[in-house]
Amino acid sequence: MVRERAKVAKAVIHRSLYSYLQPSSRIAEQFRTIRNNIQYSVQNRTIKSIMMTSPGEGDGKTTAAVNLAISMANRGEKVLLVDANFRNSMIHTLFQLQTSPGLSNVLSKQLSLEDAVQPTEIQGLHLLTSGQRQSHSTELLDSDEMKVLIAEAAEKYDRIVLDCPPVLSGPDTNMLVKQCDGIVLLLQCGKSTHSMALQAKQSLTFAGANIVGVILNKKDR
Repeated sequence: MVRERAKVAKAVIHRSLYSYLQPSSRIAEQFRTIRNNIQYSVQNRTIKSIMMTSPGEGDGKTTAAVNLAISMANRGEKVLLVDANFRNSMIHTLFQLQTSPGLSNVLSKQLSLEDAVQPTEIQGLHLLTSGQRQSHSTELLDSDEMKVLIAEAAEKYDRIVLDCPPVLSGPDTNMLVKQCDGIVLLLQCGKSTHSMALQAKQSLTFAGANIVGVILNKKDR
């Protein structure tokens, strides 16, 4: 039973890192296209910080954020992948790391950004996991400390990719939209209804988001 669970966990990890483990695959190529289209969509502006979100849970946004970050690192950029989803953090699991230290530790001034960031075996890609969840974690996303963190990261990295909570599940994501250069909204084929997509877009726009792209995710059955 333990071996079977380990096999399943390993399969999930491998499946989620397509752009690294299978760089010649169709999925990896699609993420390279998404990476390029994001930059082309803003012409002369540089998109330094990118937020990934979706209408609801289970849409595949974490996998998309991870593979987008990997595709950027594969281009030779220095990339920081941030898990800003305190409600349901996943990135540490995909990379088989501990949750803490991470984002919450930096925002609560327990650690510096440099001390909390973890390297990966993927050249150019660094991680800032969610960190230990605290009673006021959500409020920390809308703090001056978060603004300072993003500004500091922008000086040290070519790109910052933030995996954020679903936009319709709470106020967390909308707290961050004005601090990021661009927002990518992921919709899951067959799950994200037209109403949900419209509501998510309106919520992000009302919060001042610069939506630079939409990804339609079709999960394998």
